[in-house]
Amino acid sequence: MTVVTVLPAVLFGFGTSLALIVAIGAQNAYVLRVGLQAVTRAVLPVVVVCAVSDAVLISAGVAGVGALVEAAPQAVLVVQLVGAGFLLVYGALAAKRAIRPTGALTVDVDGSSPTAPARTVPAVLGALAFTWLNPHTYLDTVVFLGSVANHQSPELRWWFAAGAITGSFVWFSALGFGARLLRPMFAKPGAWRVLDAVIAVVMVALGLRLLTGI
Repeated sequence: MTVVTVLPAVLFGFGTSLALIVAIGAQNAYVLRVGLQAVTRAVLPVVVVCAVSDAVLISAGVAGVGALVEAAPQAVLVVQLVGAGFLLVYGALAAKRAIRPTGALTVDVDGSSPTAPARTVPAVLGALAFTWLNPHTYLDTVVFLGSVANHQSPELRWWFAAGAITGSFVWFSALGFGARLLRPMFAKPGAWRVLDAVIAVVMVALGLRLLTGI
C-alpha cells in the first residue's frame, strides 16, 4: 500500500472524528473548564484520558463491538439512566455556581496561581465519568465511527481508525491547552457565571434528552 492509497482513508477518519466531537457537549465543556481553571498538571491527564478513551472505543467499533452494543439494549439502557443522572446532577451544580459564584472560580490572568486549582485526581475522575457514562460517546465512537470504518475496504479500515483517533487527540489537546488563551477574559467572575450557566444548560439538556429517549 502506498501513501496515495492510505492518505484519503486517514483524512476521512480525521475529518469524520472532528465533525462528531467538535461541538458543545458534556465532555468538551468539562475539558474546557479544567483548562481554564487549571493547572497544567491537571490538564494533561484529562486530555490523555479523553483521547485514549476515544482511541479504545473507536478501536472497539472497528473490531466489531458496535454490533454487540446494538444487540444489547438492556446494557445501553443502564448506561443511559446512569449517564442522565450524572449529567443532571453536574448541571445542577453548575447552575448553583452560576447563581451563587464564589471567589474560588477566579483565576489569575497568567493562569499561574488559581485560587482553587482543579486537583489532578478529581479532574481525571471527572473526565472518566464524562467519557464512559455518556451514551453519546458510545454511539459516536463505537457505533457510528465503527460502522463507517467497516464500510472501508479491509486494508483501509484501520487507517481510517488511525485518522479518527488522531483527530480526537488533536481536538482534546487544542481544547485543553488552548483554553489558557481565554484566561484573561475569565479573570472576571462574571465570565465564569456565564460559562457555568452555559454548562448548566448543556448538561441538563443532554440529561433530559437521554431520559426522554428511553
